Amino acid sequence: MRGARTAIGARRRLFTLDVPLETPDGFGGVVRIYQPGPRVWGAIEAVALDERERGGRPEDAVTHRVRLRHRAGIDGRMRLILGARRFAIRAASDPDGRGRETLCLVEEIKP
Repeated sequence: MRGARTAIGARRRLFTLDVPLETPDGFGGVVRIYQPGPRVWGAIEAVALDERERGGRPEDAVTHRVRLRHRAGIDGRMRLILGARRFAIRAASDPDGRGRETLCLVEEIKP
């Protein structure tokens, strides 16, 4: 997958990686809040637009692909912030196994 690598100049968007902080809620669950973490440069592209139902109402789910410089430890509990837009990370991986970049599949969170 050598040709799929993103040129460093294409990573011109500055994201904030939101890190979750979980505290027990006293009932066996947790309360999750987010704290701004490191700022990372990345490239973003839309890959799908799905329509689904949530609460009996139709809702659009926009899925994007975000390519970042390699960063270990990114998981599905984290979020990416780009200006006023928020993205839930659905999957993160090292696409070629060389530790050069991290590919995140994300879904935009609508307010």
